[in-house]
Amino acid sequence: MDVRDVPAEEPVARVKWIRRIGRAGTAGGPARALAVVAVLFGAVGLVLVPPWLALGWDEIVYVSRWDAFGPATPFSAPRSRGVPLLVAPVALVTDSVVVLRCYLTVMASLALYLGFRPWVGEFASRAAVPVAAAAYGSLWFALFYAGSAMPNHYVAMAAVAAVGCARRNMWLGLAAAVAVAGLMRASDAVFLALPLLLSAWRRPRTLSAVLAGLAAGVGPWVVEAERRFGGVRERLAEASEIQGGTGLTFSLFKHATALDGPLLCRPCEGDPMAWQLLVWWLLLPPLVALGLYAARRQVGLLVVTAFSMSFTYLFLIDYAAARFLLPVYALLALPAILGLERFTSHLSAPAAATLLVVLVAGQLALQLTVLRAHARIQENARADWERVSDVLRGEGVGPPCVLDGPQAIPVAHTLGCTTAGAGERPPDAAVLRGDDPAPGEGWRTVEVPGTYNADWRVAVPAAP
Repeated sequence: MDVRDVPAEEPVARVKWIRRIGRAGTAGGPARALAVVAVLFGAVGLVLVPPWLALGWDEIVYVSRWDAFGPATPFSAPRSRGVPLLVAPVALVTDSVVVLRCYLTVMASLALYLGFRPWVGEFASRAAVPVAAAAYGSLWFALFYAGSAMPNHYVAMAAVAAVGCARRNMWLGLAAAVAVAGLMRASDAVFLALPLLLSAWRRPRTLSAVLAGLAAGVGPWVVEAERRFGGVRERLAEASEIQGGTGLTFSLFKHATALDGPLLCRPCEGDPMAWQLLVWWLLLPPLVALGLYAARRQVGLLVVTAFSMSFTYLFLIDYAAARFLLPVYALLALPAILGLERFTSHLSAPAAATLLVVLVAGQLALQLTVLRAHARIQENARADWERVSDVLRGEGVGPPCVLDGPQAIPVAHTLGCTTAGAGERPPDAAVLRGDDPAPGEGWRTVEVPGTYNADWRVAVPAAP
């Protein structure tokens, strides 16, 4: 650490609680402690989210690019090809959901290690980096998606790694991190690259690394936009339409509401806030501010990048999901931990220890309880797709078949059908829920009994 990075009022030799933890609890060094955190992250995710959990809607879209998990579902404009590439080693050899989830958990743990690894050695507090990784990894939605075929965690880790590599002039790592973010979510990679480019306008190698990463990661999305959608502008317009229209909005309170779920808060109106889960969220801004004061030269770019990557989700999209802001929380973890260190350095040792025990115990208790609750909810909710499939089989619908309707994708995957729009055949049945209308006259509607979520129905053509 450069002595110039330490505020004048804080002696370099001062030993704080987090440094004591680092020396006492990480005998093998911060990198080894970070590896332990990464392993625990994956282990907790596998224990509390069963690996046999059926694939979710978005996961089905990604993994059905491969025949083992087909038939393929429509691949819409907002999506990028990174997740299909990520699952390829498993999808090429097996259709086992359990194997896929175990593999993805290992990859998520490795991503957590690689994401925070460039920061090891940047701070006098030897435990700052592993503690920050643990703080991020304790969030229930980070743990829930550890074994999922979803892009958000990988974007988050790529963002943390990119800022760390930019600070340390690790140009190959910087280019790779930006490329990973681009492959996972092209729009997120752009908002990641903007502050990196602005901060490096006098450093040509850093600029080149960021631009090379963007070309490698976002380039395939641009090429696909030209070939499938008629151009980048057309693809963005279609993506906006799919997302309900993008425009200036303010969805911060929706994200506060989504802290305890559901997985997708759309719409969020009428969903109450879980005030217990707001504690860490409300503590984050003051802790980040303290962290900036304590190490502004080291963590300033992290904070600026977090604000940049939050822009789309806070000001352009009028709905929320906790996973959308995973990159933001990952980027703010280090300054927040440094801020907590700064705050506790002014307390007596017993008071600091008591505060830390309360914070850690409370955070883990709340986050793990919510995690397990959502794992159970998803087990039950996704079992409905098999129940709907059973009714369709009873109506004589089976592969090869085409399903229509707003709820068709997960049921089609479960039954082995394609969805309307993915082929030229007319639909053999429609999957409906709630007020979803039947395709038209001449269709017979059948209720699905015994479902976890209410109002599932299927529509089949009436007998001539």
